[in-house]
Amino acid sequence: MTTEPDDDLVPVSVRLGAVVPPEDPEDWTRPLTWVAALGMLAGPIVTLGWFIFARPTSAEAVPATFLVAAAIAAGAALTGATQQGVARAWTATLGAGLFSALVVVVLGVVMAGERAVGSAPPTVAQSVAAALAGLGGTVAASIAAAGLASSRSRSARVAVPTSVGILVAIGVGLLLA
Repeated sequence: MTTEPDDDLVPVSVRLGAVVPPEDPEDWTRPLTWVAALGMLAGPIVTLGWFIFARPTSAEAVPATFLVAAAIAAGAALTGATQQGVARAWTATLGAGLFSALVVVVLGVVMAGERAVGSAPPTVAQSVAAALAGLGGTVAASIAAAGLASSRSRSARVAVPTSVGILVAIGVGLLLA
């Protein structure tokens, strides 16, 4: 069987019409892969622990609301710090924050347990407030991450966006409270 020269440039999986796994799949033994994954899950992990061990009873902001917001922003900044380049750091930070905030709200809905007419259950209200505050911090962290993406110092690429994200998340949380 002979192939045309152009066929050599097309991956085998495309030529055969079947999905073939890549030869070098994501290596989960790399530390930065785990850092990125834990960064995206920081907010949901804190939320799950909060709702399991001390479920909120009112819709008013409590310290755990600010803790979840800070975890969303800090986790997103941590995920963004694993990337090199301005666009990748910015999009990884925003993407991680959006994913984390969405999962936090889903956890609030799932853990609500009851239906309320005219008002949201406390878990939903708390998770939405924390997600909004966390997203505010994530936006600020993504700007800082993009600004520091070319820095050779990994500690600066982690510390500054994380600090900025946490401070803005708490500030937005106070405005929403």
